[in-house]
Amino acid sequence: MAITYTADHIHLRSADPVAAARFYVEALGAKEASRVDVNGALRIILDLGSFRLFLEQVPESTARTPEPPFIGIEHIGLGVNDLDAAATDLRGRGVRFTTEPREARPGVRIAFIEGPDRVRIELIERRGA
Repeated sequence: MAITYTADHIHLRSADPVAAARFYVEALGAKEASRVDVNGALRIILDLGSFRLFLEQVPESTARTPEPPFIGIEHIGLGVNDLDAAATDLRGRGVRFTTEPREARPGVRIAFIEGPDRVRIELIERRGA
């Protein structure tokens, strides 16, 4: 039997998972699937497009991610069908852009926003070249 791998989840740590979940729900349209206790820590599970996000509580004193570049996961990428409309909507919600919408290469436009806990989120619109 051949082994197959599929996407299951992205696990994010947060000192305030409730506030982090609120961002993903209100700004990006995620849906809350459940809340569970994991060894005394709150874990909020969200469905965001084809991703399942686990937002798990950690103590406020937990080390934060360094400024990029660093080794490890660099960002989450979310596809959008209209980057300009998404940018207008997100700005209206007070979301901070770290890279304004731009053409990365013919047929591909990108922008970066900052999510809770300094999570970098890329918005990518793929058009025919």
